Amino acid sequence: MNVFLFSQSSAAAGGGGGGGGGGGGGGAEGGGSGLQVHAVRFGPGQELLGSLQAFVEEKRLRAPFIITCVGSVTKATLRLANATATNPNEVIRLSGRFEIVSLVGTLNRDAHVHVCLSDGEGRTVGGHVLGDLEVFTTAEVVVGEAVDLQFTREMDEKTGFPELVVRPHTSDS
Repeated sequence: MNVFLFSQSSAAAGGGGGGGGGGGGGGAEGGGSGLQVHAVRFGPGQELLGSLQAFVEEKRLRAPFIITCVGSVTKATLRLANATATNPNEVIRLSGRFEIVSLVGTLNRDAHVHVCLSDGEGRTVGGHVLGDLEVFTTAEVVVGEAVDLQFTREMDEKTGFPELVVRPHTSDS
């Protein structure tokens, strides 16, 4: 893995009234947390989602999320917005040169990441990243970790998809 890494911790960056941890009860739940910031760069030919997941695993991040990303890719496999739990196959496979306009999401084991890409004429397309985000020149990613929280995913009967569950980080988790 060809990466540059910078990490910085924020002392007392928590705060925010979030009402504690919480599970997947359907309401807006979450909690405040301290923040740790990591900057990493991936090079040509690396698969971005898999590389980010390997980075998260290597650093043992428990509540990681993408703060920002700039870069370019030559491939992408995306699930489109009209996909449902019963019809998850609304998928497009892109090939060519694309700028990463936006990359957002949570990076726990079952990552939930969306991307917006622009082609050589400035047209954009976006969706849920399934994989094959092959870096063209570079991908410079800033990853945050909510150090007092832990992200997991559990199946949600209402949506039919595994959805984010936010819990307080404990020494046991």
